[in-house]
Amino acid sequence: MLIRKAEVRRQTRETEIRVQLQVDGTGEYALDTGVPFLEHMLALTAKFSGFDLQIRARGDLDVDDHHTVEDVGICLGEALVKALGDKAGIGRFGHAIVPMDDALALVAVDLSGRGYLAFDVPMPSPQVGRFDTELVEEFLRALAYNGRFNLHVRLLAGANTHHIIEAVFKGLGVALGSAARINAQRGVPSTKGVIN
Repeated sequence: MLIRKAEVRRQTRETEIRVQLQVDGTGEYALDTGVPFLEHMLALTAKFSGFDLQIRARGDLDVDDHHTVEDVGICLGEALVKALGDKAGIGRFGHAIVPMDDALALVAVDLSGRGYLAFDVPMPSPQVGRFDTELVEEFLRALAYNGRFNLHVRLLAGANTHHIIEAVFKGLGVALGSAARINAQRGVPSTKGVIN
């Protein structure tokens, strides 16, 4: 079987990012972004998707975390597109409803070739530690649009902001892992015969 993997590099005046992704992995990860909370969430996504993920990022963290978080999302999305290739044989759709103590998050994806984010996740607190919680939506938007997939995220219950975000990223891992998994279906999972 072809190994589905990709590497993406991005360098701007604000960030320097390298992402290595192997879709058919074991959930191993090595993350060095300078944003510890982002690393914690990406570790969850890698673990629950089964993707192997290596990310090294340097950014203008003296300004804030925004550029680094968004650019990591851009690069991870681009790596997913490259790794999946023509998407022949994938499940295409994936979803999860994930609890984390008080929080319950619904995450659904369609690896459709079209980027879209529907995000309905109220954050009770504007920060978790030093991490701005509004960056969760920015990361997911960058990931979905650059990964060319539909992503719906909805909070069903929750009061603790850390738990809410953790449920979202675990759900993202489960949903992406399911959608990217090769199934018994042959060919591209689309009546058009192509996903782009």
